[in-house]
Amino acid sequence: MRIGVLRKEDGTVVCARCGIADTALLRMRGLLGRSSLAADEGLLIRPAGSIHMLFMRFPIDAVFCDRDLRVVAIRRDLRPWRFAAARGARVVVELPAGGASAVAEGDRLVVDGAGTA
Repeated sequence: MRIGVLRKEDGTVVCARCGIADTALLRMRGLLGRSSLAADEGLLIRPAGSIHMLFMRFPIDAVFCDRDLRVVAIRRDLRPWRFAAARGARVVVELPAGGASAVAEGDRLVVDGAGTA
C-alpha cells in the first residue's frame, strides 16, 4: 500500500502516515482486522462516497471529500456497526476518533509523497 502525508493546503498535517486505498482489494479491506489506529495514521479511500463500520473494533472520524480533495462533510466519532455517506463525496479519509479536529468543511487537502511502504 502506498503511504503519504495528508495535509491541508495551508501546510497543517492532518495525517502523517496516510495509507492510500485506491484498488478494489485495498478499498474492500479498509481498516478491517485492525484493533486501532495510531494518532498519526489514517486511510484515504478513493473512489468512495460512503463507508460502513461493519465488523470494526473502534470508532473513527470520517472526512468526506470531492474529487479535488475539498472537504464536503465530516462524521466525527463514527462507532462500529454504523454507515456514513455524504452527497458529492468521491474520497473518504478515515482517521482515529478525534483525528479530524483540525479539518473543517471547505478545507482542501493534499497528499504528499505517496510512496510504497
